[in-house]
Amino acid sequence: QVQLVESGGGLVQAGDSLRLSCVASGRTFSSYSMGWFRQAPGKEREFVASIRWTGARMHYADSVKGRFTISRDNAKNTVYLQMNNLKPEDTAIYYCASGSTATTGLAYDYWGQGTQVTVSS
Repeated sequence: QVQLVESGGGLVQAGDSLRLSCVASGRTFSSYSMGWFRQAPGKEREFVASIRWTGARMHYADSVKGRFTISRDNAKNTVYLQMNNLKPEDTAIYYCASGSTATTGLAYDYWGQGTQVTVSS
């Protein structure tokens, strides 16, 4: 059974940084691309970033480009999302997902339970 468990969310002020982690189990992590999505209250889920299974290619939403960095450590079965210069509009539940680098959530086959990120102004 595949499980994805996110952690690292919290309440921060605008301009602060957070690093989210997502630990995967139940499948060969190094064989699968991974993505991060987020969903703010009253809004649809949106793509944030993705990374290929090789770790060689990353893709970002325009809204986070230059501020967020996705990375992975296949030895630890973990994908990270380093978030710098956070803004109030980054407030959302952040989800990691497995199986694709696509910007649409439908392309991913497993999801974590999410971690809340709240950025105060």
